[in-house]
Amino acid sequence: MENESITSLTREEVERIAVLAHLSLSDAEVALYREQLSVILAHAARLQAVDAGGTLPPAAVGRRPVLREDEPGATLSREEALFNGPDCDAGCFRVPPVKAME
Repeated sequence: MENESITSLTREEVERIAVLAHLSLSDAEVALYREQLSVILAHAARLQAVDAGGTLPPAAVGRRPVLREDEPGATLSREEALFNGPDCDAGCFRVPPVKAME
């Protein structure tokens, strides 16, 4: 793998990332994502090494404000807002309970 000496994730780190993302990965997927994520991290490390002193951040280069003023407008009725909801009860969306991480 290119630039493996800079940053290379371990299998355990990829498995921990998968747990945090609520993903169930096969052994082949863990190996694939380990390689892909390590390449991404190596690229990010190369970008961090670039001397960008004296350059303006992209947001500051020739940009004008693109936000509009907030103005009240037409709104949806409660029925219209709930119409495409997967599960509604008493005028509210019903959602499954959030489970604690194991």
